[in-house]
Amino acid sequence: MERIGVIGAGAWGTALAAMARRAGRDVTLWAREDEVVESINTRHVNDVFLPDVELDPGIRATNSYAETIDADLVLLVAPAQHLRSVCAELTADWKEGVPAVICSKGIERGSKALMTQVIAEALPAAPPMVLSGPTFAKEVATGLPTAVTLACEDAALGERAAAAIGTATFRPYLSTDLVGAAIGGAVKNVLAIACGLVEGKQLGDNARAALITRGLVEVVRLAMSLGGQSQTLMGLCGLGDLLLTATSMQSRNYSLGAALGQGRTLEDVLGERRAVTEGVYTAEAVVALAESKGVDMPICRAMDQILNKGVAIDVAIAELLDRPIKEELDFG
Repeated sequence: MERIGVIGAGAWGTALAAMARRAGRDVTLWAREDEVVESINTRHVNDVFLPDVELDPGIRATNSYAETIDADLVLLVAPAQHLRSVCAELTADWKEGVPAVICSKGIERGSKALMTQVIAEALPAAPPMVLSGPTFAKEVATGLPTAVTLACEDAALGERAAAAIGTATFRPYLSTDLVGAAIGGAVKNVLAIACGLVEGKQLGDNARAALITRGLVEVVRLAMSLGGQSQTLMGLCGLGDLLLTATSMQSRNYSLGAALGQGRTLEDVLGERRAVTEGVYTAEAVVALAESKGVDMPICRAMDQILNKGVAIDVAIAELLDRPIKEELDFG
């Protein structure tokens, strides 16, 4: 796995390209925007999405899907709600057996499909993997120590991929639980917005700790209903990712929640951003998927009501706190 393609040159895609290049691989990075391609190829920086981080000159940016996926391993970093349409562009040139590493986190609206299901349907020639964990793009791009989960049903293939992208400061841990890894990454974005609301409304550290803990129960419930393993969510792609995203203003989802808690509107906050805040779009899909499986996810449901149904924040919080008392570790 010497040649690695990266589809998506936002902050995270650019960081992954930097990581792969640091691992000694030949890296091609696909970007939609001409200005991003020009910036990376001529000034060796992504001025639009990851400014102030110098990139290795060996990273080559392009607008060509075909050039990018002419590789031994491809990292898919397109936003979750656009992954299916991107795969439709890739499928004609995809080489049978080249693994697709899903690096975006979300659940598809409408279909309620996990990103692994999207790949199975839209890019059937690609063995899927899931890369997930506590990762801020700038820290990965600059080589700060990071650990992630790399999930692949074929353990030997997963080991080869981990060896290809692992470095002294980027450490993949292996798993065969794609469902657990996908659910952990998707739902934590919704929970991070909830924790941001706590920050914005100054509800205290106790409330945030409670939200993180009870939110993790919701993640485990949903993953188990889909065949995932509870222990997966105790790892980097579950608890680790949730702790990072739900406690730092570096997180787009957490900072969005904080702004909403301070009284700003969703439209205003999103209008200021070029990067996608995945939790906003995943909230509706998470709740729909949970309801289809008979899984109780009250925190995620409250966030969907706030983000997508026009329910006032104070009303949603009051309803959460007024729920009947139940057993703490009820994963049914």
